[in-house]
Amino acid sequence: MEATQVLSDYERERGKPVPSLNHAVVQTRLIGAFSRYAREYSIASELSLELDGRPYVPDISIYPVLQVDWRHDHVKKTEPPLMVVEILSPTQPLDDLVRNAEAYFEAGVKSCWIVQPVLEAVVVLLAGEKPTAYTDGEVADPTTGITVTIKEIFHPVN
Repeated sequence: MEATQVLSDYERERGKPVPSLNHAVVQTRLIGAFSRYAREYSIASELSLELDGRPYVPDISIYPVLQVDWRHDHVKKTEPPLMVVEILSPTQPLDDLVRNAEAYFEAGVKSCWIVQPVLEAVVVLLAGEKPTAYTDGEVADPTTGITVTIKEIFHPVN
């Protein structure tokens, strides 16, 4: 007999697992590090995208600076971001994130970071190129010029 998996509202709405504590901390640290690029880019957390008719909710999306109209919000963006960040959750298969990256590239996204908290690693993917893995030093995104050190993401909290 096959077990039935019950999905939460969050998982059904976003098409991905509920984030863990490590996932949330990494996401917060990355957004904090990316904020130094706020004059050049708009950084969005958990933004709903509809790319090529398919829904996605990357953990972080990076756009050229967007004009924000506080009175008229957007529930979904249909324009692809320049860069997305996906953070692997403990119950999520890595293959899901790699497939998402491929779909992002087909839709016009230039760069995808896959962050693996359990390995303290960041893998930068670019369309048609071999992935670049970082476990130390500085993570550099060639499409945006954004850089973040591994220590900024995974430093221990004392």
